[in-house]
Amino acid sequence: MTSIIFGFEVEGVDISKKMDIGETKGFQSMAKQATKEYPNFKAVVTSLRNAKTALINDWGGIVYMNGKFYQATPRRDLEVYDRVGMGDSFASGFIYAILSGKGPQEAVEFAAAHGALAGTT
Repeated sequence: MTSIIFGFEVEGVDISKKMDIGETKGFQSMAKQATKEYPNFKAVVTSLRNAKTALINDWGGIVYMNGKFYQATPRRDLEVYDRVGMGDSFASGFIYAILSGKGPQEAVEFAAAHGALAGTT
């Protein structure tokens, strides 16, 4: 049984267009609906990315947990050397923080930082 779900696609959002990682209304609506339909979901988590160019990305993350939203500090204009693994690193940072007893805000901060490190080093 799944208790944490990662990486949702939000219906009605055109992913071919640039997005602002601070604009999370679509995710918030989807996360509330998902936890309503599947009450065993304890957390809905996703990374947020705006690829401005192949090299420059805005990066962050958001989690819906315990009926509240928590968003990581946005990392704007990251110079990304390789995007491969950023999402996996984001997920592992979140899981590590939760298993270490951190709260949702700290967990999403760990996740975003870990994903950013994976892409920029």
